[in-house]
Amino acid sequence: SSEVLEAIENVIQGVLQSLAQKKAPVLTVANRTDWRNIEFKDSVGLQMTPHCTTKQIRSDCPQSAPRFALMLKVLSMIYKMVQSNTYATKRDIYYSDTLLFGSQSAVDRIINDISCMLKIPRRSLHILSTTKGFVAGNLSYTEEDGTKVNCTCSATVFTVPSNVQGIKNLISHAKFVLIVEKDATFQRLLDDDFFNKVSPCIMITGRGVPDLNTRLLVRKLWDSFQIPIFSLMDADPHGVEIMCVYKYGSVSMSFEAHHLTVPSIKWLGLLPSDLKRLNISKDALIPFTKQDQNKLASIQKRPYIACQPLWKKELEIMAASKLKAEIQVLTSLSQDYLSRVYLPNKLQFGGWV
Repeated sequence: SSEVLEAIENVIQGVLQSLAQKKAPVLTVANRTDWRNIEFKDSVGLQMTPHCTTKQIRSDCPQSAPRFALMLKVLSMIYKMVQSNTYATKRDIYYSDTLLFGSQSAVDRIINDISCMLKIPRRSLHILSTTKGFVAGNLSYTEEDGTKVNCTCSATVFTVPSNVQGIKNLISHAKFVLIVEKDATFQRLLDDDFFNKVSPCIMITGRGVPDLNTRLLVRKLWDSFQIPIFSLMDADPHGVEIMCVYKYGSVSMSFEAHHLTVPSIKWLGLLPSDLKRLNISKDALIPFTKQDQNKLASIQKRPYIACQPLWKKELEIMAASKLKAEIQVLTSLSQDYLSRVYLPNKLQFGGWV
């Protein structure tokens, strides 16, 4: 915490020095969303280059002055929270003055910019994000406040903790972790008692694009147990994109890649090649939209696809067919095909890429 306070004091000192010299204060932040500032490393995923381009948030420019003021406002809130050892969610910060901030996304952007500018992970700034992910299966742990969570005994779903960094005493006899893209598939596998039938496992879902806490938990499970991690996604560009976020990280959070990515994640399904192999009827597949085509083309150009020849092949199959499929398409073979046949076979015979 002293490191956080010192980093904020240095920023404020810079502002005061500029004012003393009768200059307009400026905050310098990295261009987080520019692909030119991102490098790909096999062992980490997407990470920010050490000498990346920056942009200035000036206090004397009508376009950026409001943002400059909001950043100082949030810095002062973080400073007070760190001093008093209290925490707030991004939502709490937005609702502390909705008129001033204007929107939740403006708050989110400012917090990420501050985290990047100070080179301090968001959790150390005492800001928690609201969690939307779920976890179930062979896992127990103790939360920071001493609450014991045991996912093992039942088919109950637990919300991913909002302070993943603070959880301890993780115990599991799981043989693997299964990341499930969608809530509906996750619930279906729970209803079928999947994680007890095949072999003990941990299931986790970010319910679509994963939030920070879900990604942190996947990383924590990897660090703690070093067991295989598989992903189960729709066979469409959006599903591939989500899987890449877990595996290689996202451009906007590349400055935190070391805590968030798990490059060893394997793509278990639904693979575009599975659709042909299982003789899924063309009528059950969905034609690509223009948006799908653009997203797939952009994924194919990314640096990490070049070092994944098998993924590259799967994406080429998808691009050639211009068809996509949701995991639910397997119910056209039989109601419980996913949990009874598809996943057990894949896991037993190594059907992942």
